[in-house]
Amino acid sequence: MIDLKLIQKSPDVLVKALADRHSKIDVAEFQQLDATRRRLLAEVETLKGQSNAASKAVAQCKRNGESADHMMAELSQLSARIKELDGAAEAAKQAVETWLMAVPNIPDASVPVGKDETENVEVHRVGTPRTFDFPFKEHHEVGIGLGGLDFDRAGKLTGSRFVVAKGWAARLERALVNFYLDTHTLQEDYIEVNPPFMVNRTTMTGTGQLPKFEEDLFKLQNWDYFLIPTAEVPLTNLHAGDVLDEAQLPLGYTAATPCFRSEAGSYGKDTKGLIRQHQFIKVEMVRFAHPDDSFHQLDLMVRSAESLLEKLELPYRTITLCTGDMGFGSAKTFDIEVWLPAQNTYREISSCSNCIDFQARRANIKFRPKGGKPQWVHTLNGSGLPTGRTMAAILENYQQKDGSLLIPTALRPYMNNIEVIEPK
Repeated sequence: MIDLKLIQKSPDVLVKALADRHSKIDVAEFQQLDATRRRLLAEVETLKGQSNAASKAVAQCKRNGESADHMMAELSQLSARIKELDGAAEAAKQAVETWLMAVPNIPDASVPVGKDETENVEVHRVGTPRTFDFPFKEHHEVGIGLGGLDFDRAGKLTGSRFVVAKGWAARLERALVNFYLDTHTLQEDYIEVNPPFMVNRTTMTGTGQLPKFEEDLFKLQNWDYFLIPTAEVPLTNLHAGDVLDEAQLPLGYTAATPCFRSEAGSYGKDTKGLIRQHQFIKVEMVRFAHPDDSFHQLDLMVRSAESLLEKLELPYRTITLCTGDMGFGSAKTFDIEVWLPAQNTYREISSCSNCIDFQARRANIKFRPKGGKPQWVHTLNGSGLPTGRTMAAILENYQQKDGSLLIPTALRPYMNNIEVIEPK
């Protein structure tokens, strides 16, 4: 959530940020709502002052043995008016908060200004895309051909955009999860967490999924609970309402969870294969950082995700998202895109973002500097990595002419040292 005082004192800052994001949100609407809120608060305070003075006058009359009937009637009318204005002031406050909840984060000054994904800026490329001397297949064709992926049976069980992974494919996905978690917890400083896969409305609001993106979520029918779209939601909210000690920062958590997304508005896109599923497994990274250190922590998070692809020997590129392509809660985002031969392009496999104090304000997460007052902590999140898209990249990049599939060297210890999946 944006700092209320910033909008009040420097509305031009937000006007520019919204223009850079190509947002249609009107700051003038906020100014009208806030002016109404302030006017009602001032009127309530004035009337409460009059009410206090009248109450004292009534008490004095009673002590003097004088009649205070007319004053009591006026006091009753005053109390009724105060109650009415209190309700109006609370409604005005809620209107301001509702407006604020719909406002995206302000992009960092280092973010390139652009209208959409065509104006993202490439940082670097690592690895050389493989050249094939045979007609290569799309990942879902490889997976089906080797008997590991079954989309038809998943369709019978549930519907479209689900998959059943069997045998070597199920084991490969488990291997990826263990490989990622081992890297984050044994070679890096992340603490592994196994959080709930469903959370309440307050938790979803804390990280910015609600109220704006409710149509993208799966909600339980008889409960005000939602299936998580990413482990970022429960991991970030682990410290909702907390005041961390400065010595705890930076603090990192990682979790492997299923993620559930309705993919609203994406119909017709990536309908085949593992790229855009309603349910998928992802290993997530979340960090809490000191404001002076958060962009350094973002660089470390990006490097962590990149290193996983390097260990798997998958070509990738890293890009900086422009203002028009950034997520709602992000102040700066790097996307890492893996090479998919069948699509002849790079596709997103990780998105690492610094949300600065945006989520912390919504979820009320602070830290206490030594000898100082509590301040808003900065929160970061990143994919490290989704297993489905990684499997898609492995199936396409490691397929062989005879229809077999090589297992990346880094994963073989997690696959009982299996080196190749042979066609039956």
